[in-house]
Amino acid sequence: MEWIIALLSGAAGGNIAGGVLKNYSLGTIGNSIAGIVGGGLGAWILSLFTAAEAGGLTVAGIVQQVASGGIGGAVVLVVVGIIRGMMGSKA
Repeated sequence: MEWIIALLSGAAGGNIAGGVLKNYSLGTIGNSIAGIVGGGLGAWILSLFTAAEAGGLTVAGIVQQVASGGIGGAVVLVVVGIIRGMMGSKA
């Protein structure tokens, strides 16, 4: 369940970042895909630094997954947008 939360938060974070940072936007589908990838990476990185919580979902665990997914999604979107911009300026 935690991964689903992180992936959905990543998609939301990617789309929010794409809406705010128009220069890096990849379109709705591109923003969502980059966000989902970033959400997964963000959740994975968070799991390296925090101990797994026993006993299922907690409010703190959900907040951590939403934050890591959203931030990860936004970061991956911006990185992909920068790379796309660099490739486009050389052509």
